[in-house]
Amino acid sequence: MPVFNTKDLLSSLAKDIDVLLKRIEEVKQLDNTLLLTQPSVGKWSVIQIMEHLNSYNRYYLPEIEKSLQSKQPFNPQFKSGWFGDYFTKMMMPGKDGKVANKMNSPKDHRPIAELNATAVITEFINGGQHLLTLLQKATNTDLGRLKVPISISRFIKLKLGDTFRFLIAHQQRHFLQLENTLSQLS
Repeated sequence: MPVFNTKDLLSSLAKDIDVLLKRIEEVKQLDNTLLLTQPSVGKWSVIQIMEHLNSYNRYYLPEIEKSLQSKQPFNPQFKSGWFGDYFTKMMMPGKDGKVANKMNSPKDHRPIAELNATAVITEFINGGQHLLTLLQKATNTDLGRLKVPISISRFIKLKLGDTFRFLIAHQQRHFLQLENTLSQLS
């Protein structure tokens, strides 16, 4: 399993979130009608993609916060776990900027079509800022000893470092979908 310098990993993940937040500030300027338009039947609109990401933030951000309440001494290295590394790699877009394996979302993470674009974008931005705060809080702990239950089964827990990696890879994956959706609608 890969081993990371804790501070470098957290810094890299924070930069990834900054990139996504900057892009959303640009997307926010687009016409709401465009953002709410599905490119074809059964395909998500930009806002549905954002709402899907919000549903994961609604679950994971409080769970990460809970995990961080358990004080652990700082560990300068983080060794990924087998499950966490597997789930993260499964989510991550390839180096070519493409998603290798398509998958269906769990039912409780599928967005409805009728959404308030402004509210969804605002929630995503707030969630991103909260995630940045949690990454900062995590700089003083052991990312390998703290655990977070996954959303599809509370019995399976990932190391905190893997939870951050998975959550951010998931967002990057769907930002590719968001860009593809905008391209199809242009």
